[in-house]
Amino acid sequence: MPARRLLILGGTAEASALAGALIDRHGEAIDLVSSFAGRVERLKPPPGRIRIGGFGGSEGLAAYLRAERIDLLVDATHPFAAQMSRNAREGAALAGVPRLQFWRRPWPRHPLDRWIEVDGIEAAAQALIHLGKRVWLTVGASELAPFAAIPDRWYLVRLIEAKTPMPLPDYTVIEARGPFQIENERTLIRHHRIDTMVSKASGGGATYAKIEAAREADLPVVMIRRPLPEPGDRAEEVSAVVDWVSARL
Repeated sequence: MPARRLLILGGTAEASALAGALIDRHGEAIDLVSSFAGRVERLKPPPGRIRIGGFGGSEGLAAYLRAERIDLLVDATHPFAAQMSRNAREGAALAGVPRLQFWRRPWPRHPLDRWIEVDGIEAAAQALIHLGKRVWLTVGASELAPFAAIPDRWYLVRLIEAKTPMPLPDYTVIEARGPFQIENERTLIRHHRIDTMVSKASGGGATYAKIEAAREADLPVVMIRRPLPEPGDRAEEVSAVVDWVSARL
């Protein structure tokens, strides 16, 4: 039989782990393509073929699925990539391709966590008005501008790739890629005298150490709620995604 074609919408650690697990299980029985939006320049390529760039919305994705004769689609994008997940659902439906959304397991809220839950980046910035002066921002590089409007704040910004200048009046930027260990996060909080954190509720294990370190330091965390999942099949473990794919091969 010819290899079955599988498209993974990736850019996350779980997407790379999934590509490796599928290649390990099925080898040449699958023709696997991992798609990246193209925002990260120093890409860590997963096993299989790579595609970089957008599709042009749900109709563009549907056209790609048809043209490339894709048999299965797995949406393993970031939990906050809501538009891409919506396009994945709509595009797969238009092309008649089975789709599964990987839904990263949410972080449980510990009784000692001091979370201030908000909807969106603008609300997170406004929440800082009543909080500390030395803020650790753990959001994307394209989402920093609203924080510049909050006066008398210093920001620590951690990004996979730092692009300067940034739209902040007073900041320090560090480059790092997870997963992160809790001792590293404790050190950052102490060294930079952090008194407030801003985080997306991304879930998963790669960046949970910062939440644990904030809890230990009794820091308020402005937590941006994640979008709801798209309707349809979902899985919370890489192994469950592999099983879903295997059952359809």
